[in-house]
Amino acid sequence: MAVMSCDILVVGGTLGGCAAALAAAEMGAHVCLIERSNWLGGQLTVQGVCTPDENQWIETTGCTARYAAVRQAIRDHYRNHYRLSETASRNAEFNPGSCWVSRLSVEPRVGAMLLLERLRNSRNGGPIQLVFNARPIHSEVKKDRIQAITFSDADGKSFQVNAHQYIDATDMGDLLPLTGAEYRLGAEGRDQTGEPDAPPDPHPDWIQPFTYPFALEIRHYGENHRITPPSDFDELNKLQRFRFFDGAITGAFTGKYPWWSYRRIIAAANFEDPHFQHDIAMVNTGSNDYQGGNLFGSEEDIRYHLARARRASLGYAYWLQAHAPREDGRVETGYPELRLVKELFDTEDGIAPMPYIRESRRIVAMCTIQEQDIVARTSEGEICNSGSRARAFPDTVGIGHYWLDIHPGGGGEAGRFMETRPFQIPAGALVPMRLSNLIAGCKNIGVTHLTNGAYRLHPIEWAIGEAAGTLAALCVQSSTDGSAIIQAGPTLRRLQRILVQGGAPICWLTDIPYNHPAFEAAHLLSAAGIWPLSDADLLFRPDDLLSQSEAIELLKPLSSQIALPNATLFEPIRADRFAVLLAETVQASATNAGILDPLFRKPNPISRAEAALAIHSVIGDG
Repeated sequence: MAVMSCDILVVGGTLGGCAAALAAAEMGAHVCLIERSNWLGGQLTVQGVCTPDENQWIETTGCTARYAAVRQAIRDHYRNHYRLSETASRNAEFNPGSCWVSRLSVEPRVGAMLLLERLRNSRNGGPIQLVFNARPIHSEVKKDRIQAITFSDADGKSFQVNAHQYIDATDMGDLLPLTGAEYRLGAEGRDQTGEPDAPPDPHPDWIQPFTYPFALEIRHYGENHRITPPSDFDELNKLQRFRFFDGAITGAFTGKYPWWSYRRIIAAANFEDPHFQHDIAMVNTGSNDYQGGNLFGSEEDIRYHLARARRASLGYAYWLQAHAPREDGRVETGYPELRLVKELFDTEDGIAPMPYIRESRRIVAMCTIQEQDIVARTSEGEICNSGSRARAFPDTVGIGHYWLDIHPGGGGEAGRFMETRPFQIPAGALVPMRLSNLIAGCKNIGVTHLTNGAYRLHPIEWAIGEAAGTLAALCVQSSTDGSAIIQAGPTLRRLQRILVQGGAPICWLTDIPYNHPAFEAAHLLSAAGIWPLSDADLLFRPDDLLSQSEAIELLKPLSSQIALPNATLFEPIRADRFAVLLAETVQASATNAGILDPLFRKPNPISRAEAALAIHSVIGDG
């Protein structure tokens, strides 16, 4: 059996896996990434959710710089390869599909190609060795430490990989049962988590449904592209309740939230190019959320549900073509002009090669994120986070925001859609309680069934992976393991600093972009609790002048000896006066205080950004 060795093994080419591999390699680690399919990108590509579920700040400060680079590469691809309409070409935030669920769309194969290029051209770091069409089948674990993982390739041949650190970036937490890691699956009971909206008793069968998306092209009226329905169409129609959205038909194509443009990936109006003459939309709605079972049973059960779920999606495509009520006044039913775009995935039936997985096995982690940590209020109206942000985690390694979104599945659980506050990703959620060199890098982090519904989306999964890869590389560099790094103040702060220097926000500060001079200082001081954040909004206000009262509050955590005349508390403080106070507070000399030296000679008021830079330059990671 062939044996490979590397610093870090990333299992799963999901968005989390790609982010982990890039982050680790750019820190100099030798990375091997192994994916069971022949596509990179997980939910964005091979699973067909190619209109990413993001947040309202995604274009500026709501994701990592690496994720933003992927989004820019998508836009550049369409600008460089196709002739855009005049309106689209002028739009800096060009959205190829003009979909309303997202500010961006991409054809699945394009997304996979761009991610492959990015991993193959990883800059300033170690190599990334890519292996496709291989799945993990065995592990060797000694004294709570993974020694090796064995894989089976497409030809049935086995090979083994030895690594210092192992990142599980699979959609279903494949390494967890394989390595004996403690994990949870389905809904925890209220006694386990203390979550107000958890069921009284555990429900391991309450697992969010998986979905096989498919793409439709809307052609001219009069064309007939109806497919042959599955032999069990009637049974599937009853199981899935084929419909537009939640049964509403009015407005399906033309209303306020039109069904067609929901996840449209190509809007023909955006192009003046013969390649795109018709709209193409990806179909991923409640009607093809598979209601018949889940993928965590026996191999025979998994094969059965995968095949049936594909037929359910084909059945929905046929229902749209033959049975959907029309909105154009015509008496017939169905839209036979909708063409199943088989070439988009190059699958025989036109359905996505892999199902979209919403919920994974989840590690029993050092920190488990609970409902009350992120929701604005519970379903009963109990307020959990009254300010502008969710709970602050001192070990934060990333940010995210999405609703707590639970799709109803076949286990009898009702759906939920709850408001959350912009939240953080604690490092403790990436590290299991026992296995020392395993790190979670995808949906398998320490979340509950409920909070998984908010942490499973594209930019959040990427941020999780980027943090996991950075943590793993730091483990390799320091010859230690994840739990030791995040439990020690200096190494935790080093982890946070590396992330922030790489353009990964770890606090919600929506007016500090990656290229702002105070980006690093603002995030690290805020994460450490030294810089107080507003409860009213997500702003840092870098250009505002610092008042003397604010200066006192900033320096209080560093020393209790600071005092200023009460008469001038609310007036702006001069930079030279602030520099003196800061130097005295931390016993820093004027000549060795970095940014303090010019501040000592500056009689002008100091801005909040300048103050953050001054504090950070003096205290560093301390």
